Amino acid sequence: MKVFLEKHIIFWKDKAIRRHVLVSVLLLVIAMALTYFATRYTNRHAGDVASDLLLDNLPVYQVSYIFFQGAFTFVIVVLGILFVEPKYIPFVFESSALFFATRSFFMVMTHLSAPNVEYYNYIQHEHHAQEVLFTVSSGNDLFFSGHAGFPFLLALVFWKIPKLRYFFLVCSFIGACAVILGHLHYSIDVFSSFYIAFGVFHTAKFFFKKEFDISHS
Repeated sequence: MKVFLEKHIIFWKDKAIRRHVLVSVLLLVIAMALTYFATRYTNRHAGDVASDLLLDNLPVYQVSYIFFQGAFTFVIVVLGILFVEPKYIPFVFESSALFFATRSFFMVMTHLSAPNVEYYNYIQHEHHAQEVLFTVSSGNDLFFSGHAGFPFLLALVFWKIPKLRYFFLVCSFIGACAVILGHLHYSIDVFSSFYIAFGVFHTAKFFFKKEFDISHS
């Protein structure tokens, strides 16, 4: 407990670090707002369901607990990690903001409907407790997969901490398998997410070098 408190005291007493945290929170809020409006746009302009070599040859599995409750639990765990290791807060928030802003841009450029449209319609209208998730995500916000890409991004951020690196890599693998087996994403959404997350990570390192250095000090 003493070490934990000392971490926070040292971290929060630095005025420059508090400024970095404030900026990172602001950027993340902006990115979430972009995601919201991009989601509304894709819902209005969704096109046809496309063929997919992988999905066309796989049965549909029930993956709602991984897709919804699993994603919610994942976010709670990430916030817990940042609570224990506050020095990662600025860079994690800023790289996450860049990730979701990039995803929002690609979303409005791609107007396909979800491969499993019926499943999304059922969840949205029959499971009211989960409707809030459709303010930031829906079946038509396809390219690219956040369930696969975001954990992979965090694996890169925490790469020097083996336990966290492997945890996030496993989460990324589970997320990728879930959205494919549930036919909730096209295969290209999943496979491309790893390359895009890799690019986002290195772009964030370039633009947010001070925050990255703080997290790895």
